[in-house]
Amino acid sequence: MTLVLILIAVIAFIVVATSKYKLHPFLTLLLAAFIAAFAYGLPATTIAKTISSGFGGILGYIGLVIVLGTIIGTILEKSGAAITMADAIVKLLGKRFPTLTMSIIGYIVSIPVFCDSGYVILNSLKQSMANRMKVSSVAMSVALATGLYATHTFVPPTPGPIAAAGNLGLESNLGLVIGVGVLVALVAALAGMFWANRFKDTQPNGEGAENLMFENTDYEALKQSYGVLPSPLKSFAPIFVPILLICFGSIANFPSAPLGQGLLFELLNFLGQPLNALIIGLFLSLPLLKGEHKMSDFSDRISEGLVAAAPILLITGAGGAFGAVLKATALGEYLGSTLSALGIGIFMPFVVSAALKSAQGSSTVALVTTSALVAPLLGDIGLDSEMGRVLTVMAIGAGAMTVSHANDSFFWVVTQFSRMSVKQAYKAQTMATLIQGITAMLMVYVLSLVLL
Repeated sequence: MTLVLILIAVIAFIVVATSKYKLHPFLTLLLAAFIAAFAYGLPATTIAKTISSGFGGILGYIGLVIVLGTIIGTILEKSGAAITMADAIVKLLGKRFPTLTMSIIGYIVSIPVFCDSGYVILNSLKQSMANRMKVSSVAMSVALATGLYATHTFVPPTPGPIAAAGNLGLESNLGLVIGVGVLVALVAALAGMFWANRFKDTQPNGEGAENLMFENTDYEALKQSYGVLPSPLKSFAPIFVPILLICFGSIANFPSAPLGQGLLFELLNFLGQPLNALIIGLFLSLPLLKGEHKMSDFSDRISEGLVAAAPILLITGAGGAFGAVLKATALGEYLGSTLSALGIGIFMPFVVSAALKSAQGSSTVALVTTSALVAPLLGDIGLDSEMGRVLTVMAIGAGAMTVSHANDSFFWVVTQFSRMSVKQAYKAQTMATLIQGITAMLMVYVLSLVLL
């Protein structure tokens, strides 16, 4: 019981330090690793080595993948490719089902682009469509936000799911994580869209709402600000080609060897490794750069991507250090036997992740911390298979959606840009993320019954 009390105290420290005292998650997780090491009685001479190896180990597996994914997302955002992708989806789906169209746009754009940035980029498109189709901007805002949120928490190469997969030993099988993540994210996005439809006749009531019909409605002006927009093929290629390569690489490595062991296997096995696939995606993003100084612009985008990736890398590494300390203790064996007796299995990662997300606000921190925490327990609770680990990532992702409220930057992006009052945003957006998280977790549970 003492082992559990120490763990609860350490988690409480993480929550209080990040939410109340606004301490950076990197330093918080690093301090948590030291606190846990001393509290669990690890030999003082091994503590620094355990923490350093945990930090370097996770970044060695997944660090470059996070950096490359972030750089590609930056290029897609700054070049207007995200606008092109949104336009292509509107043309494909038409304007018959506005909230569905908005949700799908968010679902696709947020695979490479952070949900906060994606919402800002697509806000004027959302408002323009709401005005043209006589649909409440509240419904359209929630549909866009929940579509963005779904892939943000489930589908690599978004950094949170990648870091969780790395912590759980899935860095060489991201294709399987992507495949299952796409399905679970789709269910979560649809749940968010159906909730959004409840607000089709509800107008925003926040400050400046009365001017919303006249704000950000000139979508054409936004498009013109990017100059000549890239074609759909150029826009989609940097993200979907790497995803396809990763998936084909995973298929090639199935135990049944469906593609044999010859040249095709060797080629797909090489190209399907996440680092190699994202390098290809990075080069496919080069045609998105415009003007005479493409290489200079490319260097600038890389610099911006590195700045954006740095805190994620540090948080991920600190999460790995925290996980390494927990693995070095007897906590895993004790918790495994206790939780197995309770029989909550796949729901345990969800509960821990949801508690962390709701308390401190960051989905990425919830994904990284929970995955580091549960990694030593998987064998004891019957989730140590490849699919068990994948579904654990999904359960953690579902928890990391539950719920987005006032301590989450995304909540304020949605609230401010949609001109909802805080009370209205809690009813519309926060409730939507609660429904998304629970629905996604139920989907994960069903998958666990079928696949495990």
